[in-house]
Amino acid sequence: MKVIRATHLGMCFGVRDAITLATREADSHPVTILGELVHNETVNQSLRARGVTLESQLENVTTSTVIITAHGASRLALSKARARGHDVLEATCPLVHYAHRALMELVWDGLHPVIIGKRDHVEVRGMTEDLGDHDVVLTEENVIAMKERPRFGVVSQTTQPIDKVHALVALIRERFPNSEVRFKDTVCQPTKQRQLAAVELAKQCDIVVVVGGNNSNNTRELTETCSRHCSRVVQVQNSGELRRHWFYNAETVGITAGTSTPDDIIDTIESQLNAWTNEQQHVA
Repeated sequence: MKVIRATHLGMCFGVRDAITLATREADSHPVTILGELVHNETVNQSLRARGVTLESQLENVTTSTVIITAHGASRLALSKARARGHDVLEATCPLVHYAHRALMELVWDGLHPVIIGKRDHVEVRGMTEDLGDHDVVLTEENVIAMKERPRFGVVSQTTQPIDKVHALVALIRERFPNSEVRFKDTVCQPTKQRQLAAVELAKQCDIVVVVGGNNSNNTRELTETCSRHCSRVVQVQNSGELRRHWFYNAETVGITAGTSTPDDIIDTIESQLNAWTNEQQHVA
């Protein structure tokens, strides 16, 4: 059994920077992260072990310092935290900040805002809480339900697959042929790289292991992408979730991982797969 990695996988610079900020602050004074810093339970457990508090409700925060997650937050949420007297630090990924600015530029130009993404995702909530009337779409049905407007301004959640985003933009243009539809590409480069690499990987493999948090959107999207090109795809959070029988009769196994997955988890999974390979060769 041959084990290969995707050419682009795992933790992105935005996540690394967010973790660096949180750990540096935690080493000097008590801090609370408002939500999950990133959507990876291993990372969040490590932060808790350093004394960091993760709290979803601002009203329950007791530390003076509050850290905003890598997914960002609305200006309204930031203002509420500061109004309560907290020192607010933003671990927001710069590419999420770019998406916020791109969206507001469209709004300032008088276009009706449309966000391609998951309505209940923390990043999308951060993009929409400062808006009045807006649309969040992720499916053809969502687009069909939209009302006609003279001008639409479209952006995307940073971790959506770019091909899905382009398809939905095309659908909006088809649905409203008399409207201006202005699109700003806010899908982040790490997501694009990992999606493209996942396609290339899946085409070579009998089975693909996708590593990442269960509630990580970009990990879930990697799994869906791989599934379109490989008939056997499994998603795990760590090596303890691997099952040896998954890999029987597999000649080539691929590994990819979401943008919040730590390097050591990927390394451990690869080591386990290689150990099983060596055992098989020894038996043979």
